[in-house]
Amino acid sequence: MPFQSEAKQAYSEDNLPEFTPMPWSLSDIRAAIPAHLHVRKTWKGLLYLARDLVLAAFAWQIALYIDPTFRSSYITHNLTPHIAEVLRWGAWLVYWWFQGLIFTGIWVIGHECGHGAFSASKRVCDVVGYITHTLLWTPYFSWQISHHRHHSNHASMERDEVYVPKTRSDLGIPNENEVEFDYEDYFGDTPIYTLLMLIRQQLLAFPAYLFFNVSGQKNYPKWTNHFDPKSVLFTRRQRDAVILSNIGIASMVWAVTEATRMWGASEVIKYYGIPWLLVTHWFIMITYLHHTDIELPHYRNGQWNFQRGAAATVDRNFLGWQGRFFLHDVAHFHVIHHFFPMMPFYNGAEATQHLKAFIGDHYRYSDKPAFRALWETYTNCQFVEDEGDILFYRDRKGQARVRPANQFRVQSSGSSLALRNSF
Repeated sequence: MPFQSEAKQAYSEDNLPEFTPMPWSLSDIRAAIPAHLHVRKTWKGLLYLARDLVLAAFAWQIALYIDPTFRSSYITHNLTPHIAEVLRWGAWLVYWWFQGLIFTGIWVIGHECGHGAFSASKRVCDVVGYITHTLLWTPYFSWQISHHRHHSNHASMERDEVYVPKTRSDLGIPNENEVEFDYEDYFGDTPIYTLLMLIRQQLLAFPAYLFFNVSGQKNYPKWTNHFDPKSVLFTRRQRDAVILSNIGIASMVWAVTEATRMWGASEVIKYYGIPWLLVTHWFIMITYLHHTDIELPHYRNGQWNFQRGAAATVDRNFLGWQGRFFLHDVAHFHVIHHFFPMMPFYNGAEATQHLKAFIGDHYRYSDKPAFRALWETYTNCQFVEDEGDILFYRDRKGQARVRPANQFRVQSSGSSLALRNSF
């Protein structure tokens, strides 16, 4: 084809690394993890929560001195007003960075509660989770319900709740073996435009998912959201919990409105609003990178099972020591969390070593810098094929990095290779 480059012509899926789905049962994997690592200690979870709250209060207290200090006559006289203003905004940036991480750690505690991993007591989990998530604008019970469904169906094209890949037909891309076209016509955006779309994802994806099911299961009705008790997301028995979640969010609307009236919008935004916005950024960045990678499989039909879906995640060295300390290891040890969601986060590191030893190459880890990984993942992971039961993302040139092993491949009606259920 004259429109294809030599590099494209040289590309052959036969030369890609092969993937064979994981053969073990969940009970096999559970047996490889020491039982004591599943034990939840309420006192330990409460100590981590207390630590986060103390850190948040400490950062807040320090921030109270930023404006008075850098606007004082002593500082402006000795450093000049211009330098003092630069330092003032620099101090605010430092506050926002660390307070955003601290707030995200508190959100993670709520997430642990939603899974029942914080305490063996459901009441303790629900009280702590409801308070922490409500304070950070997350409808606790509503999101808990859909998030549980995500864990139960992760990497299933038909049933997963979030980060469901778009298919070739979803994007209107023709079969390259049947129609001559250039992928540049579909993915030829400028880097600036791509960056703006990535920023939009990072800041708005979670509210958009809660309100409009963006990035969720495409088979749901158009107006599916987490605030409608009659939504397809919930059963009749869950409606009261959804209403209770809505009451929590409504109370936050009232509280922030009152705070704005008393102290002014700019103060509320500086001390609370921007750190909260960073929570949505970190949360989306963490979960997106956990569940999206060009080498991670997705499944259709009979090839999917719970443990294969759990293994279709990747652990990442997310912000180094800051990610481990402030985010409670959830970014570093997420794969084990998908296998055993009720395992407490503070046992994730040790449990991961046992998991890795048992499943071998089916365990995935990346030490790529987080922001570099975010950019490369966002630009590379574009779509999956409409055919096949084991799928891998394709990039902006329509190329994959991994292919299913030969026993999972059959020749389609065209010249391209499709996949089949070999079981």
